[in-house]
Amino acid sequence: MMGTVSFFILGFACSSLAQTPDVSSKDEIESRIDRVISGLLPEGDAPKRFGPKAVLKDRMAHYHTPGVSIAVINRGRIEWARGFGVKEWGKSDPVSEQTIFQAGSISKPVFAMAVMRLVQDGKLDLDEDVNRYLKSWKVPANGLWQPRVTLRQLLSHTAGLTVHGFPGYARTETIPSVVDVLNGRPPANTKRVFVDILPGSRFRYSGGGTTVAQQLVVDVLGRPFPKIMQELVMAPLGMKSSTYEQPLPDDWADAAATGHPSRNRQVEGGWHVYPEMAAAGLWTTPSDLARVGLEVQRALKGESDRVLDSDKAVAMLTPGIDEKIGIGFFLFGKGKTVRFGHSGADEGFVATMTFSKEGGIGAVVMLNSYDGIPLLSEIERAIAREYDWPGYFPDEAPEKPETPASETLDRYVGSYVTKSKLVFTIARGGDGLLLKFSNQPPLELAAESETRFSTTAINAQVTFEKNKEGKVTGLLLEQDGTPTAAERGP
Repeated sequence: MMGTVSFFILGFACSSLAQTPDVSSKDEIESRIDRVISGLLPEGDAPKRFGPKAVLKDRMAHYHTPGVSIAVINRGRIEWARGFGVKEWGKSDPVSEQTIFQAGSISKPVFAMAVMRLVQDGKLDLDEDVNRYLKSWKVPANGLWQPRVTLRQLLSHTAGLTVHGFPGYARTETIPSVVDVLNGRPPANTKRVFVDILPGSRFRYSGGGTTVAQQLVVDVLGRPFPKIMQELVMAPLGMKSSTYEQPLPDDWADAAATGHPSRNRQVEGGWHVYPEMAAAGLWTTPSDLARVGLEVQRALKGESDRVLDSDKAVAMLTPGIDEKIGIGFFLFGKGKTVRFGHSGADEGFVATMTFSKEGGIGAVVMLNSYDGIPLLSEIERAIAREYDWPGYFPDEAPEKPETPASETLDRYVGSYVTKSKLVFTIARGGDGLLLKFSNQPPLELAAESETRFSTTAINAQVTFEKNKEGKVTGLLLEQDGTPTAAERGP
C-alpha cells in the first residue's frame, strides 16, 4: 500500500484574470477546482457506467501515484493549473505547476507541428518520398522491392513501419544514436525499423516511423533536434518549461519529477533517456502542453499563426485513411464536438491531453506513476463533467427519453420463454415496467426508446421485438454484451 500521500495545491495559473464577463472569478475557479478534485469518476462495474465520486488524494494512494499535475483550458485560455503530491515517493519536494514530467508519446504531435511548419515554409513536402530527404539513413528495401514512404504516412502511422514504442535507457547505460536505433544495432534495445505492410493501406502505430521523421528533419536542417524544436515550436509558444534535450541537462534536473514504474518503486536514476526524442523525448508541464492545444485552436480560427496558419492547422485535424487520426493528433467525437489529443507513457510516467476543435476547452494531466494510467481518465472525466464538455459522454442522452404511453407498455406485459426454457416475465410497476426472473427480486426497467429498456442495477438491456403487424413477438435480453432471445409466451 502507498500509505499517506503528501498533498499540495500550488500555483494559481491565471496570470491575467481581468474581471470581464467571459472570465470566471478567482473564487469561482477555486470552487471548480474543489469540485474536480473531489469528483473523480472511477470506472463502474459495467461498461460506460461510473462508480461513486472519489477524492483525488484517495485515488492517488489507490494507484500508488506520488504526483499529479493538471492544467485546464476554458473559454480559450488556461483557467487553472495545479500540482498535487510530491515529485518522488517518500520525499517532501512538492509537485508545482513548474514541475516537469516526461510526456512519452505526446512528444509526437508537438513534433508533428514542427514538421507542418517546415511544410508551410516550403522546406518539406508531406507527400514526397522520404528517402529523397534522408541522408544519414534510408528506408530499407525489402529484397528487390523499395517501399515509398511519405511524411504524411509517418505522422499518421500509416507508413507500414515497424517498432511500436521504446523502453528508453537507464542514465548509466550507453545511449545509441538515432541511426543505431533505426538499424536495431547495439547498443539499441529495440529491433530495426523497416516496412512490413503496404504503406498507405492501413493504420498501425509506429514510434519507429516517428523516429524516421526525426532523422529526416535533422538531415534536412543540419541542426540538433532539440534546437530545431525550440526554434519552431517551443519558443514561439512560450513553452519555457519544455525541452527535448536527451539526456536531460543537469540544470533542469531540480525541476523534474521522478518516474515510478510500479507500486512506488522509483526508476533507477529518476528517469530513462530517450534518444528517440520526437517519439518519446519531451520533458514538459501541463501548462506548456495546454499552450500547444490553445495554439491549434486559435490557428483553426485564423486568430494566430505563431507556428501554423489556418490551413495547416486544419490539415493536422483532417482524418486520412483512418478517421481516428489526423497528422500527429488523434481525433475523438463527431461534428462540432470533435476533440483532438494524444496520450503518452515513458518509464514511470503517463500523461494525456485533449482539446476541443471548437469551443476553447481542454485539459492536460500528467502523472509520475505507471500505475496511475486509470487515474488519467478519472481526472479527465471529472473535468469534462464540471465543464460540461459537449459530446464527451455520448452514452448519456441529452434529455431523459419520454416514457412510452401506458397502452404501449401494457403490450409488453407477459411471459417470454427461451429455447432452454428459461422464463422472463414483464410486469407493470408504477409508471414503467419490471423484469422478473426466477426467484430474483424484480428489476425496474427505464425506457431508452419505445422498444428498448435498461436497468441501472445490473449491466442489462431489454429490447422488445415486433412483427410487421406491430404485435410483440419476443424480447432480446443483453447482459454484459451477450444476447439472450426469448419468444412471447401464450
